[in-house]
Amino acid sequence: MNESGILKNRIESRRIAAFVFVIGGIFAFFIFRLYNLQIKGFDEYVAQAEENRISEISLSTLRGVIYDHNGIILANNIASYDVVILPANLPDDPGEIQEIYRQLSEIIDVPVNLGEVTLETPYVPCVSEHGISQIADYGITSAPYRTVKIKCNIDRTLAMIIEEKAVDWPGVEIEIEPVRDYPTGSLTASIVGFLGPISEFDEAYYRERGFIPNRDKVGYAGIERYFEAVLRGKPGKRVVEVDVAGRIVRDIHPPIAPIPGQNITLTIDTRFQEATEAILLSEINGWNAYFNELRITSGVAIAINPRTGEILSMVSFPTYENNRMARVIPAYYYEQLLADVRDPLLNHAVGAELPAGSVFKLSTAVGALNEGVVTPEQVIDTPGIITITEKYTPNDPGYEREFVDWNRAGFGQLDFLGGISNSSNVYFYKLGGGYKNEVPEGLGICRLGTYARAIGYGALPGIELPDAADGTIPDPTWKRIAHGENWAIGDTYIASVGQGFVIATPLQVLMSAATIANDGKLMRPTLIYEITDSNGNVVQSFEPEMKWDITQDPVIDVFDEPTAPGGCEAKLTGEKKTVEPWVIQKIQEGMRLAVTRGTLSIDAVGFYKIDIAAAGKTGTAEYCDEFAAEKNLCKPGDWPTHAWTVAYAPYENPEIAVVVFVYNGGEGASVAGPIVRKIIEAYFELKSIDVALGNP
Repeated sequence: MNESGILKNRIESRRIAAFVFVIGGIFAFFIFRLYNLQIKGFDEYVAQAEENRISEISLSTLRGVIYDHNGIILANNIASYDVVILPANLPDDPGEIQEIYRQLSEIIDVPVNLGEVTLETPYVPCVSEHGISQIADYGITSAPYRTVKIKCNIDRTLAMIIEEKAVDWPGVEIEIEPVRDYPTGSLTASIVGFLGPISEFDEAYYRERGFIPNRDKVGYAGIERYFEAVLRGKPGKRVVEVDVAGRIVRDIHPPIAPIPGQNITLTIDTRFQEATEAILLSEINGWNAYFNELRITSGVAIAINPRTGEILSMVSFPTYENNRMARVIPAYYYEQLLADVRDPLLNHAVGAELPAGSVFKLSTAVGALNEGVVTPEQVIDTPGIITITEKYTPNDPGYEREFVDWNRAGFGQLDFLGGISNSSNVYFYKLGGGYKNEVPEGLGICRLGTYARAIGYGALPGIELPDAADGTIPDPTWKRIAHGENWAIGDTYIASVGQGFVIATPLQVLMSAATIANDGKLMRPTLIYEITDSNGNVVQSFEPEMKWDITQDPVIDVFDEPTAPGGCEAKLTGEKKTVEPWVIQKIQEGMRLAVTRGTLSIDAVGFYKIDIAAAGKTGTAEYCDEFAAEKNLCKPGDWPTHAWTVAYAPYENPEIAVVVFVYNGGEGASVAGPIVRKIIEAYFELKSIDVALGNP
């Protein structure tokens, strides 16, 4: 202050200027930010705020029900009671919270504290192992207004007890959710299948359609997998406003209700399925007891209506218990199934590729007769053993190779019907590959292949199961690619009796016999009777679908010089032809003779006990797989054998055809034959019961 009393500013002007500049800069920064927030970025930030404010909630749907032909439930949805905690409703007092946890732990047998929720050990509802406190803390930090599951699928009585105590346990609740249930369990597991969690690979696909991983499940096997899109339905949706804590304030739009999945009715009859399984397992267990060892480890039995293709029963043994995987797939059980060398998760009826053996001779028989390789009356000598010169090329000097009959004594002189009914290997060797002047030109592998494919071999059968296989009908090109060597005449001999490189599934074997029984009409096998909506209205009815009629539709390839060396493709003329109806009739007669005086006529098989006329074909297929080799069973000239039998009835107007395969079963007639006969008997017994009761 000076002498006149006026204050004198001693701050330098440059400092004042700097201060003003700083203050001005701050104001400019805030003005710029306000401009960005309020004007330039207004639309973007409003959208983000709206996104944070609005949340979409997926509403789970009900999966469709699977029924048998008579309306028996095979797969259904039942209530599962889950213990949950809503973190936002827990008391404020930590001591009170811990007391609730302690009391709850005593009732549901889940520890209060067990492991922290981390990236390495994440919380997964119903699966991960964490304590009540850790799960609740996870819920508090992630979404306090959403429930977290403490224990799933508890007993209904226990759920009611917790409901009562929840009055004194704020934050503890019982949630009810639908889970899959399989009332028939292992009886139909190989057909129906089971559900599993949405995989990481499929997560984006299902999220886009409203499904939620760790909540929703999808088909992993069987009908559940094949008809996933039909059964799963469509989730509903709620669009809601939430506050900063995630609490629902209101619905923005009216909720969209979920659409239940459609229901599927199968062609199988559970009663007949049960009878088929009981008959198969009884015989397998009986033979194992007879040998005093676990010799027969697996088997298949399938019954079909040859006129429509409808599967009446289908048993694959061993199988699994799909109810054990209805809610959560137990790791130990799943690993146990995967480790089982018998592969119980595979439906062997459609997925096991096996040496067909003598049941395949029907293909050779149709081709040889239709191509004029042999006539019905022509007599062929069938000793117990024949010798040929094995050659891989025309100029190959070759070597002597013996081919034996299953009847080492031989059958002597056989005509066409005798060859089929007695299933003579030597007879069909000669038909397939030719033999000296007796059968100057055999059928050959090219023509054998086209006839085999015409009656159901070598292609996917078209049945509604995801694990169906197509088998192999070999030819020279295939062998060069797969094995790096030329086709030999001996390969044709072996293929003519369903051995060597020929492999087929039990369903394909059944289709071949059903085609013969149905006068040459190959029907697509089906498990589906109809599909209905949740109100029971029929959405789709399945009519019988004929692939072709080999007596009317030209599906047989015509070859130029069919038995000459080289690939089959090079010999194709481009023409196609049919099979003469009388040829099918002769095959039928041969199969009928197999029952009346051939391989199926022995007392041990018991076909004479059936009042209804039947026709059939046996098969004994040699094999040497990894399991047989491990047991030193693959002895040259004495390999172990699988047992096959296929038959149909009534002979004049077939309505059922049955195939049975028994792994390491030995002779087809004595082992598989009685099983087929008993299954046919069971079918007609059930039919007579239905007629007496007036059931449709």
